[in-house]
Amino acid sequence: MSKPTRIILFAGGSLGDWALAEVREGDCLVGVDRGALFLVRHGLRPRLSIGDFDSVTPEEWAEIRAHSEEVRSCDPVMKDLTDTEMGFAWALEQGAQEIVLAGALGSRFDHALANVHLLWKGLRAGARCRIVDATNEIMLADRELTLGPSRFPHVSLLPLTPEVTGITLSGFQYPLEHATLRLGDTLGISNVLTADSGTISVASGCLIVIRSRD
Repeated sequence: MSKPTRIILFAGGSLGDWALAEVREGDCLVGVDRGALFLVRHGLRPRLSIGDFDSVTPEEWAEIRAHSEEVRSCDPVMKDLTDTEMGFAWALEQGAQEIVLAGALGSRFDHALANVHLLWKGLRAGARCRIVDATNEIMLADRELTLGPSRFPHVSLLPLTPEVTGITLSGFQYPLEHATLRLGDTLGISNVLTADSGTISVASGCLIVIRSRD
């Protein structure tokens, strides 16, 4: 089987029609725990369903197994990784050029923050990674990132590393020129594009780039 170039992980957080709209022809779909049930209930066949599946009933678990190409399950207690990290690690092993995480945000802030940190692993592995839900899109920038048209009008920048230097913005309402952001700074919150595209350049450190809408 050929290696996929783009993988979408459907995790067990908030999911909806917006997540289905992310799917393109040729995408490799991975269902993480209850995210696998979301896929099969919408007529999509996961290449892999992975997790401890402690959030599904025995009947739902049977449904997932019947409609997945491959299933990997684990003990819900005796494990070192979250279900989402297990799915993300598999995606990195496939050498995907792009990884999209849907259902990675929800009511558990600890899981949401951990999933944002997974983007760092993707960045280090050379994969383009982002988290998306109904009102947010999250990615990282450690060199240069170009943003095009989007359904998310607001753009916020927060440091992932203790200090990010040499931040230069072009195409934004509030430009920056060789600026520095440190943990705790809110200078980068709620910018907007004023051109068809905008560029974020970074000299050192890493930014969390959040595109959002109310």
